[in-house]
Amino acid sequence: MNRHKIGIFLALLLLVGFSSCKEQNNTSKLLINEVLVDNESNFQDDYGLHSGWIEIFNRAYSSADLAGCYLKVSSQPGDTASYFIPKGDVLTLLKPRQHALFWADGAPRKGTFHTNFILSKTQDNWIGLYDSGKKLLDQVIVPAGSLQADQSYARVSDGTAEWEVKGGSADKYVTPSTNNQTIESNPKMDKFEQHDPVGIGMAISAMSVVFLGLILLYVCFKYVGKLAIRLRKRNAMQVHNITDKQEAKEKGLGEAPGEVIAAISMALHEHQGADHDVEETILTISRVKRSYSPWSSKIYTLRETPHKK
Repeated sequence: MNRHKIGIFLALLLLVGFSSCKEQNNTSKLLINEVLVDNESNFQDDYGLHSGWIEIFNRAYSSADLAGCYLKVSSQPGDTASYFIPKGDVLTLLKPRQHALFWADGAPRKGTFHTNFILSKTQDNWIGLYDSGKKLLDQVIVPAGSLQADQSYARVSDGTAEWEVKGGSADKYVTPSTNNQTIESNPKMDKFEQHDPVGIGMAISAMSVVFLGLILLYVCFKYVGKLAIRLRKRNAMQVHNITDKQEAKEKGLGEAPGEVIAAISMALHEHQGADHDVEETILTISRVKRSYSPWSSKIYTLRETPHKK
C-alpha cells in the first residue's frame, strides 16, 4: 500500500515537472515578432541596401541577451541554414520590450545583424530561434504566396499569438524595429477637443485648480500658526501656574520677544550664505629648516670603532 502511494506521488511530481517545462518553453522572453521576405523599397540596412529581415522581440520586463543564440531558416526539407549570433557585441543585449532586426542578406561579414542565409520568395519559410543550448525558443512559418513585395508577416501586437499581413493598407503598415501596433489617437483627448475646441474650459479648470491650491495653503498656514501660538501660551501658563488669560497676556507669556525673532532671522540670513567669507582653496606649505635631524644625530652612531683583523 505504501509503495502504491509512493508511486502515485512520484507520477504526480513528474507530471508537474513536465507541465512546468512546457509552460517555460511557451513563455520564453525572446520571440520572432515580424518577418519581411521581399524587400524592394522598404526599410534599408546600414549599407543602404534592401534585404529581407527578421525582427526579434523581448517581451519580458528584464533584459535578454541574443549572443550565442541561433537563427535557423528552412524553405525545403533538409536545407536548414543556421546562423550563430556572435558574442561580444553590446547591441545583442535587448532591453525590456525592445526589438532587434536581423538582415537576411547572406552577408554575415557585414556585421552581427547580417545573417548567412536569404529568405525564399517563392516557398514557405520556416524560421526558428534557438538559445545557446539549441533549445527552441520560438518558431514561425511564413506561407508562400501570402506576401507581396514590401509586405511583412507579423504578430498583430508585440508578443501576441495571432499573426497578420502588414503593408497592404494604411492602417496596417510595416513596423521594423518598433511596436507592431501603435496607438495614433487618444479617445479621451479627441472627446475633450470635441467639447472644448478653443480650450476655454481647460484654461478655467487649470486656473481653478491653481487658485484653489493657493487658498488651501493660505488657510492651512494661517490656522496652523494660530494653533502653535495657542499651544505655546498654554504651556507657558502651566509652567508659571497662571490660569487667567488676561494676566498671561499682560505678562507676554508664550510670545517670542523681538530679540529671539531677530536672532532667528539673522541665523537664517547667514545660513543662506550671504555673509559668509569666501575661503581660498590654495594650500601654502612653507619649508622649515632645522639644524637637528634624527638621521644625522650622533647618538644613533656606533660608540666604538670596530677592530679590524
